Amino acid sequence: MKKTFLHIGLLLLLTGAVKAQDDVYPAKEYKGKLFITNGTIHIGNGQVVENGTIEVENGKIVRVGQNIPVPAGDVKVFSAQGKQVYPGLILPITDLGLKEIANGVRGSNDYRELGDLNPSVRAIAAYNADTRIAGTLRANGILLAGVTPQGGTISGSSSVVQLDAWNYEDAAYKTDNGIHIEMPSFINRPSRFAIMMGAGREQGDATKQALDKVESIKVFFRQAKAYLAESAHKEVNIKFEALKPLFEKKQKLFVHGDQVKQMLAAIDFAKEFGFSVVVVGGSESWQIAPLLQQNEVAVILNDQHALPSTEDDDVDQPYKTPAVLQKAGVLFALNDAHDESRYRNLPFNAGTAATYGLTKEQALQAITLNTARILGVEDKTGSLEAGKDANIIISEGDILDMKTSLVTKAFIQGRDVSLQNKQTQLYERYKYKYGL
Repeated sequence: MKKTFLHIGLLLLLTGAVKAQDDVYPAKEYKGKLFITNGTIHIGNGQVVENGTIEVENGKIVRVGQNIPVPAGDVKVFSAQGKQVYPGLILPITDLGLKEIANGVRGSNDYRELGDLNPSVRAIAAYNADTRIAGTLRANGILLAGVTPQGGTISGSSSVVQLDAWNYEDAAYKTDNGIHIEMPSFINRPSRFAIMMGAGREQGDATKQALDKVESIKVFFRQAKAYLAESAHKEVNIKFEALKPLFEKKQKLFVHGDQVKQMLAAIDFAKEFGFSVVVVGGSESWQIAPLLQQNEVAVILNDQHALPSTEDDDVDQPYKTPAVLQKAGVLFALNDAHDESRYRNLPFNAGTAATYGLTKEQALQAITLNTARILGVEDKTGSLEAGKDANIIISEGDILDMKTSLVTKAFIQGRDVSLQNKQTQLYERYKYKYGL
């Protein structure tokens, strides 16, 4: 009888476990000391500490190095013997939490606003902290993300979130860190559908149209600057008010574009308005890398695993571009914007860059500290240094290598976060079903 009850209890436990798809909860705040010992620690700034220890207290890193004593008493200790320890990876530009089902259910998407000039739109207000995609990102070491709006010419403001939260208020890591604009194309490139339908061939002078559009954006910024210079206003203009942090240099201007002419226009914005400019996309940035460096324009490379921009480029040019930017001294970060992979391949994009000219530590920096600098959160994260948040991942293998990367632990602000997600639960469900 006892054996029967034991079997029934075990069956109920397993059944409950495999059916529960929404039982992954944000980790509770941990107050106290935490030690991660005996690991190979990749600081994120190019340095590596062999057989090192990280001391954390109340969610902040206190010390990193060798021979750090671990006191007796009420402390948590995690051994990373034989494992690799890294800063939490950062996804710089994404619609995570704004788009749940790509090209599918409209009701699950909240990433695009109506209208053309929407600087007052705030992505953080629409962010869904319960997105199931966040769990799969944590399992690949991605602990923070720059949630970004889309649509129109001026899309709105992005915010940095941490990926283990109950709601958007808890998730907010740095709110409204940048304003995003979509630079008009200087090239006529009709869609495949338009070509099939015999349309899109007579579109006028693309360069003239683009320059006219750029000038209209400048006019908008000039009007906003004049408005903000007034001591008092007869009427409040919420669009101009939303640009105040940008003119006060509390925000950066993220200019989305791949073409050289689009990036030259971005440099012009920096010169006229004094904005701190970041190019998002930048597939042709390798052509003007010294100019970008001279004007202190950072780059976020969006689609590294892609075909080259033009027929004349080397077929592997997207793989080589990070090394070109590194050599020129351009501050750059890597991204994964693919809907198909749902952003989880970020570390493997960096692994490709490490195969085509970057060192592994430089490639790691392109998805950690460089990203933190571009997003304006380098004082809190991006590297494993004293005073920063304990955003840490532990992997059994090289985090940049798809074959060996296996994240076994992740900490966000010192909290031991769950690596379970919809896919790991389905894996266990069908293992149980087939007796594996």
